[in-house]
Amino acid sequence: MQHTLVSRVKQFGQTKQHALVIGDVMLDRYLIGEVSRISPEAPVPVVLLKKQNERAGGASNVAANLALLGVQTHILGCIGQDTEGKSLMQLMQASGIDTQGMVTSSHRPTIAKTRILGGHQQMMRLDQENSGVFNAEETSQILNAFQQALAKTPSIVVLSDYAKGLLSTTICQTIIQACQQANIPILVDPKGVDYSKYQGATALTPNKKETAEACHTNVNDVALIEKAQQLKSSLGLQFLAVTRSEEGITLLDDTTHHLQAAAQQVFDVSGAGDTVIATLAAGLMHGLSPLDSLELANVAAGVVVGKVGTVPITKSDLIHALEDQRSNEQAHKICDLPELLEKVAVWKQAKQAIVFTNGCFDLLHAGHVTYLEAAKKRGDKLILGLNTDRSVSALKGPTRPVVNENDRARVLAALASVDAVILFDEDTPLNLIHAIQPNIIAKGSDYTAEQVVGGKEVLSWGGEIALIDLVEGRSTSNLIKKMNS
Repeated sequence: MQHTLVSRVKQFGQTKQHALVIGDVMLDRYLIGEVSRISPEAPVPVVLLKKQNERAGGASNVAANLALLGVQTHILGCIGQDTEGKSLMQLMQASGIDTQGMVTSSHRPTIAKTRILGGHQQMMRLDQENSGVFNAEETSQILNAFQQALAKTPSIVVLSDYAKGLLSTTICQTIIQACQQANIPILVDPKGVDYSKYQGATALTPNKKETAEACHTNVNDVALIEKAQQLKSSLGLQFLAVTRSEEGITLLDDTTHHLQAAAQQVFDVSGAGDTVIATLAAGLMHGLSPLDSLELANVAAGVVVGKVGTVPITKSDLIHALEDQRSNEQAHKICDLPELLEKVAVWKQAKQAIVFTNGCFDLLHAGHVTYLEAAKKRGDKLILGLNTDRSVSALKGPTRPVVNENDRARVLAALASVDAVILFDEDTPLNLIHAIQPNIIAKGSDYTAEQVVGGKEVLSWGGEIALIDLVEGRSTSNLIKKMNS
């Protein structure tokens, strides 16, 4: 799967389609220095300023993420008649964002957040904003700009709501209804507790806390996911993606999918939500499913939280992270029993159907690969019980296996169809099957259901037996005979 995702990311930006981002743009300013003493004037640290920088934040960070992923990006937002607005426009244009949809207000300043950091530690934040509801003149400006942007037929629209006044109920519903009529997907990063203004959107990407607030419950509610599903249905969404920080992302569509967090180290979570919705949008624009798009978004978020400040993902960063993850995931598929049972517990909690199969898989060939692909299709996760060298010799004779157990495990772990590999040294995998309790046990069609080891047990807990058709004429024994001849 990671190989496929890398190929898709490499295609980002190779079409004429474009994304439209609408929402609360802002300037993120960072004053970075060192702290070595306390002020004699007041009990506060003295920061010796070493450097400062400015970055696009809020909706403009969403747009920057899209643009740096290679996607042609237009933005619609509001700035004030001030130096911060000029700086923000320059930053967006430098990222390759089309800013023709930006409007200027004489009634409010450009939203700006100034962060003072001592080393990597944020010590204070100064905010400049007017988050009041947009007046009639400003609302008219926004809707006129939207009609002009809509005429250019964006492939996807992203609403980035930071509750700063732009995305009122009137503006949200006007945009959503127009996108529905034009058959344009619309994604929303929401704010507040009343999500009715997002009624009819394609999807929302709230974080866990925001989801709990919108569902009128708390983040520790064991029924939170169930309530979130009800929220999705009540709003007429196609799917809901709940970002859960170090817990990963949960996708709610026709079922529930939990994606584990990809971050190895976390320095700063600011901007991670922007990266998620931007990468999700990019994936959907390029034909990926919501689940695969969120796989990308999860990896992208893991990259940006490892950096200080609001930093957008780049196409090259995402490709590099996917390639690293692919390599690591293959090695991590090979488990001992305690590690495997931890994976199984997560998969079962996510209500994913687990398929189990076993065998020697000596000299991997097309018949093996075809069989494993077919077995995987019977469920969501495929566990492969692999005979150790000793047990292969006991079954096949003293000249087997040709390939040692560690090499066989590593090659099988590289297959996309295989989710976990575990070596077992017993004559049958029955004890392993008892420990895993899979939903489905798969075996070749050269067996009958009565002959399948563990079949009776799997049926006893409500599972099923899947007999998979084999590719005729393909076997390790035939390969060995051919080589010897």
